[in-house]
Amino acid sequence: MNTPINTPLNPTEELDVRSWLPIERHNRLIALFGELPVGSHFIFINDHDPKPLYYEFRSIYGDVVGWEYLHRGGREWKIKVTRTDTLPVRDLKEVSTMLDLRKAKPDEWRQIVFHRYGMMEAGSTMELVSNDNPEEVQSIFEARFPGKHSWVVKENEAKRFVVHITKNAKSGLGDTGFSVVNEFDVRPYSPAERHEMFYKAFADIRPGEAFEFVNDHDPKPLYYQMEAESHEAFRWEYLEKGPEIWKVRVIKIKKEEND
Repeated sequence: MNTPINTPLNPTEELDVRSWLPIERHNRLIALFGELPVGSHFIFINDHDPKPLYYEFRSIYGDVVGWEYLHRGGREWKIKVTRTDTLPVRDLKEVSTMLDLRKAKPDEWRQIVFHRYGMMEAGSTMELVSNDNPEEVQSIFEARFPGKHSWVVKENEAKRFVVHITKNAKSGLGDTGFSVVNEFDVRPYSPAERHEMFYKAFADIRPGEAFEFVNDHDPKPLYYQMEAESHEAFRWEYLEKGPEIWKVRVIKIKKEEND
C-alpha cells in the first residue's frame, strides 16, 4: 500500500513512495536519513531503480550511507538505507542539492545530473563536483537550455572541479528536453501484466517526462496500439534493439512540441 505523501515518515515501517512525485521522494527521504541515529535504517519501495537518489545521498552525507537492494526489477524496487556512522553534513544554504560525480561512473553522469535537474524549480541551484571539467554535461546544457541556465565554476583545482548550475527558467526536463522518471523491466511478467505496467507508466508521467522499459522482443505491436488509441502525443525511441534485450524510451510530448 502506497505511503501517503502527507503521512509522517516512520523509519520502522516500509515506505512505499511510488505514488509520490520524484522531487518529493528525493527531498523527504534525504531529510529522513538526516534524522536517523547511527546504525538505524529505513526501507523504501520505488517504481524504478533509484540510482540517482543513491548518488545524491552519497554526495550530501558522504561514506555513511549504506545502500542495499532487497528487491530489483519491475515496478517494485525495494532498498534498505542505513546510516553507518556520523560525519559532518554538507551545508546546502547556497544550493538546493549537490551531486558528487567522483562517486559515479562517467557513463552514468548524464542520467544522474539531468534526472535531478528535471525536478529543480526555477531559481534553484545544483552543485556538481568532479575530478575534471564535465565538458560533455556542460555541452548538453549549452545546446538544450541556452539562456535558461547559468554555469558558474566555483573551484578548478587538481582532482576537484566544482560548478554551480542555476535553473533560470522552468524548462529543460532531461538531456534532450525531458526527464526520465521511471525505468522498469517487463520480462519477468506475463503479456497482460506487461501491457498493464506500460499503460500505467504512461498515465503516471506528465508532458515533458519519459519512462524506459526493457523487453525480450520488439514491442512494436504495443507502439501501434498506442498510436491508434492514445489521446496524448508521445515519442517512441529505441535505446537497444535485440536480439535478446530491447529497451525503449517513451516520452509524453509537451503541447508546444506537438503544435
